[in-house]
Amino acid sequence: MFEKSVAIFGSTGSIGRQSIEVARKHKIKVKALTARGDIDRLEAQIREFKPEFCAVLDERKALELKSKVSDTSTVILGGENAIEELAFEVKCDMFLNSIIGKAGLRPTLAAIESGKNVALANKETLVTAGTIIMEKARRKNVSVLPVDSEHCAIFQCLEGYPSKQVSRLILTASGGPFFGKKREELKNITPEMALAHPTWNMGQKITIDSATLMNKGFEVIEACHLFNVDVDRVDVVVHRESIIHSMVEYIDNAVLAQMGVPDMRTCIQYALTYPDRYEGLQEKLDLAKIGKLTFAEADKNTFVLLDLAYKSMRAGGLIPAVLNGANEEAVYLFLNHKIAFTDIMDLVRDVVANYKNTDNPTVEDIEKADLEARELVRELSKQ
Repeated sequence: MFEKSVAIFGSTGSIGRQSIEVARKHKIKVKALTARGDIDRLEAQIREFKPEFCAVLDERKALELKSKVSDTSTVILGGENAIEELAFEVKCDMFLNSIIGKAGLRPTLAAIESGKNVALANKETLVTAGTIIMEKARRKNVSVLPVDSEHCAIFQCLEGYPSKQVSRLILTASGGPFFGKKREELKNITPEMALAHPTWNMGQKITIDSATLMNKGFEVIEACHLFNVDVDRVDVVVHRESIIHSMVEYIDNAVLAQMGVPDMRTCIQYALTYPDRYEGLQEKLDLAKIGKLTFAEADKNTFVLLDLAYKSMRAGGLIPAVLNGANEEAVYLFLNHKIAFTDIMDLVRDVVANYKNTDNPTVEDIEKADLEARELVRELSKQ
């Protein structure tokens, strides 16, 4: 078996920890780790995997970690630019980016600029700057492999077929914890209720995004960039069992689906070992035990952020970044009991509707728009 190596951005988060499991199972060499500041978990990871580098965004925490692991050979980097610096220093087969939110953009750019393939679990990177990212990847001749279960499924269903034979991409959605409810029933939803996802165990932010269907909207935008398809050729269908992870319809009306139990380690592993398949960590799929698979239309009237994602992709320019920034801020306010659940949708919709767009933005334009969108959400939330 060919020895593979990886640098894991965001190694202490949900996806990062599952990536660690995959690396442990298949003896994938972990060359570098990064996190914001969970130094106890980082210390344990350093002692187990003995990476060459570890970057910590919080400089104070970086100094603390450096003291804790002074008996190891791991080089500790600290500060906001530490991950970008690490991207150029470390030599490995793949960078897996599972950093949460807009903070994952610059590290992805740095990884691509350094000529490394990227396994991308940070959807905000493509939502905010997909055109820039994919163009840079093409120029550098590096791969951007999807880690999201939906995009990993599409990636597998597309293998071996020319793009001109593809009719549409069909993303499946669990529907979140409030499937079937109307807006009036959502007004008194608490963060605790919204965090109770029916099928996936994820971090808080993405779980709230799943409850509003914003996560699925982001995945629509991601799919357009990853697979170079027009947004009107990407559909969403609610599939409560989360067994079919997504599908591809071809021009002869044949539909290929990728199935498996809901377990993120499957797609993490495929990204890290591609094009090879290794023994899986997840349980085998027992269709007889599941019994049936169901499907329903997504309710875009109640969960308006899904439709807003389509509109934002059509608008292009800065609008997807504004959508993302406004949503991140609104979710933060909701989790801190500052606004109601339905306010997330209203605030994001209003900010996007009133933002002046710009075509062909730079990364700096995108970062500025992100900050402005967040500030607008904070201002509107006080009215």
